[in-house]
Amino acid sequence: MRSILFFLVLMGVLLPGAGANAQELQANVAVVANRLPSTVDHKQFQTLQTALYNFINGRQWSNETFKTEEKIVCNFLINISAAGDNNTYSATLTVQAGRPIYNTSYQSPLINFQDESFTFRYVEYQNLDFNDNRVAGSEPYAANLTAEIAYYAYMILGLDFDTFALRGGDPYFQKAMNIVNNAPEGSNITGWKPFDGIFNRYWLIENLTNSKYNLVHDAYYNYYRMGLDQLYDKETDARGAILNALNMLNTVNAENPRLMVIQFFFQGKSNELSHIFQKSPADEKARALDLLTKLDVSNINKYKQDLQ
Repeated sequence: MRSILFFLVLMGVLLPGAGANAQELQANVAVVANRLPSTVDHKQFQTLQTALYNFINGRQWSNETFKTEEKIVCNFLINISAAGDNNTYSATLTVQAGRPIYNTSYQSPLINFQDESFTFRYVEYQNLDFNDNRVAGSEPYAANLTAEIAYYAYMILGLDFDTFALRGGDPYFQKAMNIVNNAPEGSNITGWKPFDGIFNRYWLIENLTNSKYNLVHDAYYNYYRMGLDQLYDKETDARGAILNALNMLNTVNAENPRLMVIQFFFQGKSNELSHIFQKSPADEKARALDLLTKLDVSNINKYKQDLQ
């Protein structure tokens, strides 16, 4: 069930609601250019925001049929930091998506990620074209605009489907990998290659398509479908399933420290996890604390405060 609205405030900007013509995604889009000088025409960014809104919400991203109440609510925030020559821009892209939890009005964070390397070219009113198989053949900086947005659209679908069926997201992860393999190339375009850093688009999709890390997909399914979705009716069993998911992630993490997908999983989940295990028996709480302080290092102090 994906029927509950997911409202987020991104960097102080409340994103506008999506329309009824959406396909699988009900995306809120904001383009912010507050750091650019007044000599830059800011009207074009409003036009870009509308164009991206229509691009994401109007496109059919899968062969599945989604009812209106099943559409995945998500947010895309482009925060432009610099303008270059020939209508090129440097920005960050924040992507958020929620997964509604059965029998509740709660949305669990599915994606809460900021991509630091988003360079693109946009001329007002240009068409936002995208073809899964011809990304690299286009003008690189214009192509990078839609390629990066499409990549995260497929990531949202893949992760969402993974939470409802074991390995359900595989077709969408393959589409995201295809974008990586055909990604545009330019001197300031980064994030698509393994040598562009250890936390980028390449490594995220590599982790999600590498059979070596299959337990990560099992963990997503156990955490959401067998865990959070059961909390209302079977709280003890649900916490056990969530603990099992953490054990799976710990197995992967122990063999592959600093794996991007592990850190990606936990972004935005610390409050949720603390709340889940605060009511646990002492031994279960201790085990959860042990796992969480290994897996989500940036939130160690919070877990110690909430679960000790």
